[in-house]
Amino acid sequence: MKPCNVLVLPGWHGSGPTHWQSRWEQRHGYRRVEQHDWDRPLRGDWLARLEDLVLACDEAPVLVAHGLGCIQAAAWAATSRNAARVKAALLVAPLDVERDELRPQLPTWSPIALDALPFTSVVVAGADDPLCDPQRARMLAAAWSAQLVNQPAGQHLNADSGLGSWPEGHVLLQDLMKD
Repeated sequence: MKPCNVLVLPGWHGSGPTHWQSRWEQRHGYRRVEQHDWDRPLRGDWLARLEDLVLACDEAPVLVAHGLGCIQAAAWAATSRNAARVKAALLVAPLDVERDELRPQLPTWSPIALDALPFTSVVVAGADDPLCDPQRARMLAAAWSAQLVNQPAGQHLNADSGLGSWPEGHVLLQDLMKD
């Protein structure tokens, strides 16, 4: 699989230089789905941008989402006629945008799309994630028909959680990329 067909979907506020997604982009040549506004994300804009990049791929892409990017992938798959073009998705630390403290900050993102994803998917969730508790992560994985991988004592699985380049996560991605 060509690295340019691995689409990286950062979460709310983007992924900084020490985030595992940024490290994977630099090390492996994966392509970031850039957004016009990382701080005030509009669902429709983010879905349109993902649609454009999926259609630009010359083979079935694999999505690598984090946080709000997981919610973006699910919303896009529920509304796009092109979702079957995607080979697989690694959905890491989904952001529970339906939490009371997040709804006002991300008003266009509720409700979360709960349709089964039409591609192979793995949800990776931290056992101590303050932005998506384990019960919600299980519910999202089940709704999306995704395999759930629990990170014991893992928090939000971002740059602040000390993952570095997160080689264990990259092994999960490589498994999804296989034919």
